[in-house]
Amino acid sequence: MSLSGFAVDLGGTKTAAARIEGGKVVERRQRATDPGAGMEAQLDALAELLAGLGFEAGAALGVAVAGRVDKDGNWHAVNTGTLRAISAAPLGENLRRRFGAMARPVNDAAAAGLAEARLGAGQGAHNLAYLTVSTGVGGALVLGGRLIDSSNGLAGHVGFSSSRFGDQRCGSGRLGTVESVAGGRAIAAAAGLPDARAVFDSGAHELIIDRSAAAVAALIGDLTAILGLDRVVVGGSIGLAPGYLERVLGHLAGEPELFRPAVVPAELGHDSGLIGALLFATEAAR
Repeated sequence: MSLSGFAVDLGGTKTAAARIEGGKVVERRQRATDPGAGMEAQLDALAELLAGLGFEAGAALGVAVAGRVDKDGNWHAVNTGTLRAISAAPLGENLRRRFGAMARPVNDAAAAGLAEARLGAGQGAHNLAYLTVSTGVGGALVLGGRLIDSSNGLAGHVGFSSSRFGDQRCGSGRLGTVESVAGGRAIAAAAGLPDARAVFDSGAHELIIDRSAAAVAALIGDLTAILGLDRVVVGGSIGLAPGYLERVLGHLAGEPELFRPAVVPAELGHDSGLIGALLFATEAAR
C-alpha cells in the first residue's frame, strides 16, 4: 500500500495525530481534546501535534472529526455537550489555509469505515456498513466500493435511527434512537454509573448490556433490509469489548436468514480513523 502522509483524528475526548507510511501508522502523538475550544484553538492544537511529527505545509493531510462535515467542509458538532464551541465552523477552508491544499476534513466514523473497507475487515465486500459502538453509536456506509456522503454530512449517522428498544433522547435530540439505548453514555445512565467501562467491569448489569446488543442487532437487520448489506464491520470500545459482539450475533440469529449479513470485528483498531482520514484526503484530491 503506497498511502503515505499525515492524519489527525479529533474526537470529543482525545485528539491523535500520526505520520503514515505504506498504509501503516509509524509515529503518533496524542493529547486531550478541549471540549470548550473553538475551531481556531482546535487547529492550534492540531498544528502543535503535527509539528512534532515533521509535518510541512502542503503535505497530504487527512483530518477526521467528531460531528458532521457538510459538502462545503463546514463542521457541525452533533453533540454540543462534547464540542461546545463548534457550530457551522468553516473547517475545510481553514485547514487548507493553515496546512495546504491537500488537507481535507471528514467525519471520524466515515474515516474509520473507509479504512476498514479498503484495508481492513471490509475488504471484498460489495455493500458494507461500519458501526462504531462507543460513547455514542456512529457509522459509515460503503456501497459498491463508494463511501456514501450527503450535502448535510448526516449520511452514516445510523445511531440516530429509531429503535424499538429506545425510549430516551440522544445527543441528536431525537427520541428513542439506537444511540439512546446502545451507546456508552446511555448504558452508563441506565446503570447509574459514571461510564460504560464501570458498567462492564461491575458484572451486575447484564440486562442493560444485552439490550444494547439487541438494539445493534436490530439496526443491522434494518440496514440490511434497506441497503442489501453483505457485511457489517463492528468497532468502537463497546463494540469490541469482550463478549459484546457475541451478544449481537446471538440476537441477530433471531432474524430471518436474508437479514443476517456477515458481521465481523474491525481489524485496524485505534488507527482506523487516522488511516481513513488520509485515504479520504488522497482520494478526494484525485
